[in-house]
Amino acid sequence: MQTYERDKSAVFCKTREQYGGYSNMAAGFPLVVNGVAIRTSEALYQALRFPAHPEVQREVIEKKSPMAAKMVAKHHAALTRPDWEVIRVPVMWFALRVKLAQHWRSFGALLQSSGGLPIVELSHKDTFWGAVVQPDGTLVGENVLGRLLDKLRAVSMDESTSHIVVPLPEGVRDLLLLGVQIEPVHASVG
Repeated sequence: MQTYERDKSAVFCKTREQYGGYSNMAAGFPLVVNGVAIRTSEALYQALRFPAHPEVQREVIEKKSPMAAKMVAKHHAALTRPDWEVIRVPVMWFALRVKLAQHWRSFGALLQSSGGLPIVELSHKDTFWGAVVQPDGTLVGENVLGRLLDKLRAVSMDESTSHIVVPLPEGVRDLLLLGVQIEPVHASVG
């Protein structure tokens, strides 16, 4: 667990706040993977939980809101791939890299707008992906999503990586989308 001072961090919680675009729930960063249009990085992340169930993936992807996509995944939790707890962080890193690669200018600028501040997802209860407010006002949690975004911000500052191909996560087998193995994702300037 790490402790963060709110006024010395780039904190995000709601998508309409200053750093709200960091959220996987943020609109405005649609993705295309294997030729499939996906509205948000949240929908991509949730869909990848179900490689053996393309019908569930389609249901997740077709939802108009990222929260609805997340709720579909929650409803089908029993069908989640058995190694999900082990691979969920590399899969999240993949989803975030796709978001940056396909929105290099806009998402990259947003990442860089926080300067060198640690990025922190403010959560009401999730101390794994985010951090929770303590009685003294600090934020405490593993903040895995925030730390991945910190790492992604560093990538976004290297202009030579703006046309990268996003590789598949190492050690993750059967990364399927609608029954087809996901191909490395090519960057698009946007």
